[in-house]
Amino acid sequence: MNTIDLSPLYRSTVGFDRLGALLDSALRTEQGSSFPPYNIEVTGENRYAITLAVAGFEQNELDIQVERGLLSVRGKKGEDGRDERRYLHQGIATRTFERKFNLADHVEVVGAKLENGLLTINLVKEIPEAMKPKTIAINSSQNVIQHNAENNQAA
Repeated sequence: MNTIDLSPLYRSTVGFDRLGALLDSALRTEQGSSFPPYNIEVTGENRYAITLAVAGFEQNELDIQVERGLLSVRGKKGEDGRDERRYLHQGIATRTFERKFNLADHVEVVGAKLENGLLTINLVKEIPEAMKPKTIAINSSQNVIQHNAENNQAA
């Protein structure tokens, strides 16, 4: 099992405890099941999409939840009609699955659609106004000198 020692990071930073947990979670996930296959793409500035290949699943057999920055996608195939079919070969996987994604701060799920066996989950990163970059005006030194001169005359 792969382990990463993050002690040097913790000695010089404050508040990055979550980073260690994310790395551990990512290493554990990679060793697990790779079903269903998925893509993560950038669709625009601060916009993303996760697309999962869920062939054979219907909308009512899929569940999407977000809780404290963790996106969970679950699929559970219904039992209806399974006993009626006899397969000579069954290559389309219809097993129960759960796929989890850690979302960065301020990333929100804005929608999902199921089309042609692909489940697409749309995400947007909404940065709060207080965290957006601000442009600071630079006063000229002439204004500062005049302001100081005015203050000295008033005193």
